[in-house]
Order: sequence, then C-alpha cells, then structure tokens
Amino acid sequence: MKIEGEGQLLRIFISDIDTFDGKPLHEAIVQVARSSGLAGATVLRGVLGYGANSLLHRPPQPGLPSELPLVVEIVDRSEKIKAFLPTLDKMVREGLMTLVKVNIVMYRSRGV
Repeated sequence: MKIEGEGQLLRIFISDIDTFDGKPLHEAIVQVARSSGLAGATVLRGVLGYGANSLLHRPPQPGLPSELPLVVEIVDRSEKIKAFLPTLDKMVREGLMTLVKVNIVMYRSRGV
C-alpha cells in the first residue's frame, strides 16, 4: 500500500503507568490501531513532563513516585483517524490528544 497526500497526525499524551483492560495503555492503543488497519503507530518515551494536574512525571528518584510521559503518534488519512477517535475515547481516561494536518510523503508496506 502506498499513501501520499494530505493526512492527519494524532498525538496521544499519556503516562507509562496508565492501563486499559489490564495491560499498558500505550500497548493497547498500538494493538487496536493495528487491528483497525491504521497505517502506523509509534510510542515515544519522554524524560520529563507534566499535565493538567501540574504534577511532574519523571524517572525514578529516591522517595518520589516514578511516572514517565509517553506520546503515541498515529498517522493516516483524516477519515481513518476520525473514525478511530471514539475508540480512543473509551480507552484513555486521562490524557491529551491533538490532531495536526500533515502531508504524507510516502508509506509503503514491506512487500513493495
């Protein structure tokens, strides 16, 4: 499959301790995105961050809770991303999602 042209980049900002159905939320999101036929997903680990509650998410330090920020990025055509949003609404209890219009230059499956 080859995709070129206008699409959307969906970014999902969550924490590495978030879960869904007993598994890490970021893994669940990637698995559901894959089974939904979305073009691709990547999980990026942050080294420091904070969210709506202004609590720092940081690596382990003596006497402080450990929690790292994660960003799941998914890129595909706008209509496929839009159709995926209700699924995420059921999965993500706390976090931030952003949509950005992007120009997709190339996407190919391994067989091409």
